[in-house]
Amino acid sequence: MKLNRSTDMALRIAMLAAANPRRMTVDELSDQLDLPRNHVAKVVQRLQRLGVLVTIRGRSGGVAFAEDGGRTTVGHVVRAFEGDDEVVSCDEPACSLRAACRLRGELRRARDAFLAVLDDVTLGELVAGPTGPALLALGLPRPRPAPSGEPPGRDVSPSGELPAPDAPPSGGSPGRDVSPSGGPPGRDVSPSATVPRPPEPHAPPSPVGPSGARPAVPGPV
Repeated sequence: MKLNRSTDMALRIAMLAAANPRRMTVDELSDQLDLPRNHVAKVVQRLQRLGVLVTIRGRSGGVAFAEDGGRTTVGHVVRAFEGDDEVVSCDEPACSLRAACRLRGELRRARDAFLAVLDDVTLGELVAGPTGPALLALGLPRPRPAPSGEPPGRDVSPSGELPAPDAPPSGGSPGRDVSPSGGPPGRDVSPSATVPRPPEPHAPPSPVGPSGARPAVPGPV
């Protein structure tokens, strides 16, 4: 058997009210059970007429579980919301096997056995043990897990060490341009080139005559 929507809502509302020692509003029931508010209000009125809930008007009012509501059986609530309908309808549309059908009787027996099991379970028993605290935790915000890892803005290597600063290029200090040969910047010196030697100073030319002889130097007179 499949219970209709109203029966399902009625059992859940009754269980939550039974587990909660304080009064609850229709809005709280709707939020914690994630059910439409208008439907919750109608189901609460029907449960009040069954003696399961007590409603109190006013600013401090609300919905509370009835004092004797714990002795109400689940079968009683299901019968009130499901009615006495057959498991299958043999009249709409009319079944041609209705005159000599044994299936209808067996389905009735199955329905009665189903309700008989529910008659042995009370609403108070449904919220016993860990079920009650679980119902009260419905709708509560879950704690967020703490973020793991290092604080933002800090780059850490997989081994857990901080990265070393960039080293300057070999052969010089940072900010100084060094040529491949090790010389000062601005001077291009190839590895195979030789530096030219400066020219030697020349002696002043001496006077020579046409014949190639040097002129005589006059002596003292």
